[in-house]
Amino acid sequence: MKTPHFTPIQFAALVLVSGLTLGRAQPAPATVDPGFATGPELAGLRPTHPRLIADAATWEKLRARRATDPQFAALLAAIEGEARSILRQPPAEYRKIGRRLLDISRLVQRRTLALATAYRVTGDAAFLRRAEAEMLAAAAFADWNPSHFLDVAEMTAALALGYDWLHGELTPVERARIRTAIVEKGLRPALEATASASGWHTNENNWNQVCFGGVILGALAVGDEEPEIAGRILARARTHVVHGLRAYAPAGVYPEGPGYWSYGTSYTVLTVAALESALGTDWNIADSAGFLASAGAFLQMTAPSGLFFNFSDCREEGSIEPALFWFARRLENPGLLTGQLEALKQFTGTTSANGVPGESGRLLPLAAIWWPDRTAATAPALPLRWIGRGTNPLAVFRSSWTDPQAFYLGLKGGAAHLNHAHMDAGSFVLECDGVRWARDLGSQDYESLESRGVDLWNRRQDSQRWQVFRLNNRSHNTLTIDGQSHRVDGEARIAGFSDAAKNPCAIVDLTPVFAGQASRVLRGFRVRHEREVMVQDELAGLKPGADVRWAMATGADISIEDGSARAILSERGRRLEVRLLAPAAAKLAVIDAAPPDDGFNAPNPGRRMLIVHAAAPADGTLTIAIWLNSTNAAAGTAPLVEPLEQWLQKR
Repeated sequence: MKTPHFTPIQFAALVLVSGLTLGRAQPAPATVDPGFATGPELAGLRPTHPRLIADAATWEKLRARRATDPQFAALLAAIEGEARSILRQPPAEYRKIGRRLLDISRLVQRRTLALATAYRVTGDAAFLRRAEAEMLAAAAFADWNPSHFLDVAEMTAALALGYDWLHGELTPVERARIRTAIVEKGLRPALEATASASGWHTNENNWNQVCFGGVILGALAVGDEEPEIAGRILARARTHVVHGLRAYAPAGVYPEGPGYWSYGTSYTVLTVAALESALGTDWNIADSAGFLASAGAFLQMTAPSGLFFNFSDCREEGSIEPALFWFARRLENPGLLTGQLEALKQFTGTTSANGVPGESGRLLPLAAIWWPDRTAATAPALPLRWIGRGTNPLAVFRSSWTDPQAFYLGLKGGAAHLNHAHMDAGSFVLECDGVRWARDLGSQDYESLESRGVDLWNRRQDSQRWQVFRLNNRSHNTLTIDGQSHRVDGEARIAGFSDAAKNPCAIVDLTPVFAGQASRVLRGFRVRHEREVMVQDELAGLKPGADVRWAMATGADISIEDGSARAILSERGRRLEVRLLAPAAAKLAVIDAAPPDDGFNAPNPGRRMLIVHAAAPADGTLTIAIWLNSTNAAAGTAPLVEPLEQWLQKR
């Protein structure tokens, strides 16, 4: 059966439904200043289209590679398959969810990139006509929701890429409509927003990267026809993109977690690639401290199972990351694609008309454009024991880069006042034998909280944000003293780290996080035999009798044994032994990971928490030592409980 596509009559109907009239008087093309190319921001602008990320030669290379590279051919086939599924769907309509139009902006972006790529690779005019309909429908929206500027940025990026990649095939009328929308609904609101108190132009987080990335693409797409406003956008962006880039310093650890690394970094990569292709310069963005190193840091935040170390507002499930293909190509390091090629192979072998899963699926065509010359499946040249410095410092210990059953321990310091951060300083995740034993519950859907009036984005100590169970310390694999919250202004650092071949370790100084609750709090992690870990906490300055709660969230079944000093966790035929070594009077217990019944907290089905409650003695000092043995719960020799200060002295 032939895949349905739009006839000229059907296309005209779609345009009419979208609120456009083909016979309506069109805005006159903008007057082009002959001297625009000599201006400081648009100097060197490539005069022809396409000029954003891909050019005419790029599409030729893609078609040629398809004939010689089976895995690459499978990727293109998946993109084409998604594009064909879009042919049967009407263009997106203006629909906000709460205060956001973001889902629609991303839908338009996903469809436009898939359709434009499929057209460029196959030459099938059905893809072209459907891409035109999608862009014209979005161009007809009353606005792109500038009150939540991420929505504007992503829509601007979508139409900029479609406008540029399909420029020669669009009619003058279509080009004028799309260009006018880019200017009036994307670029002009960006100038108004950056002149107001919106904040994103100076934010040191993903908002800066995404918002400027989207309008930079828009400015470069229309720069020859709209030089005045395009030049103003680029001048403003060149001044302010530095703020968003500060997040990567000094070592590439993105403080908002791997999920937001994907979001913010994808747009910075888009910015760099578009600037280079259109202007011949990237404004030295790629040379910013920690930016190129962030690809390796992202891999460190990805466990052998493919799941993320999902701290902050981050999903646990990993996905195909097109930006990594750019890094692999830029750094000439195909090892950075460890896991990506396998995930892509699995995806292309099971793809369906439902398209590419995950948020980053909307950018999947860029993986084809950035496909490196060498794609040999090699392990990355990255350490097995790693520390990442920064405002949200991490340490990772793993036994292999290529074994999906490998041991993995990820731990963190950090602060709750960072963008998208949780009260999770001292928290950790643990994997072995293909099972994630210690888990992070992740974040709760923003709209589910905002729609109930939760003041979600206020990060003050007394904010309602910290009543959200998944965001406060009581749901994380860390300590809680007397049921109190962590200090929002406290910043935990990794005070000690050893990558020794035997018994490597990391020590996190949590003292600032417990200001007013204890005078000193240290948490140590010590790895033995690449299958076991000791978690040891040392506290001082506690009030006598203070309750210190140790917690670990898991999806495994838990059986408490040996008088509550030993627990066996089991999942999918694998077992983890947990022994409480100190204090002697404490006991292991199991509770459901259920939040308070307050009407806004989401349930956590299938999750439970292994906990310990320990009372501070009269002198206010306390040591809690717990041994996690992932040798399938075989009887083993528990490590000695030694002061943390001795750990770094032993090799």
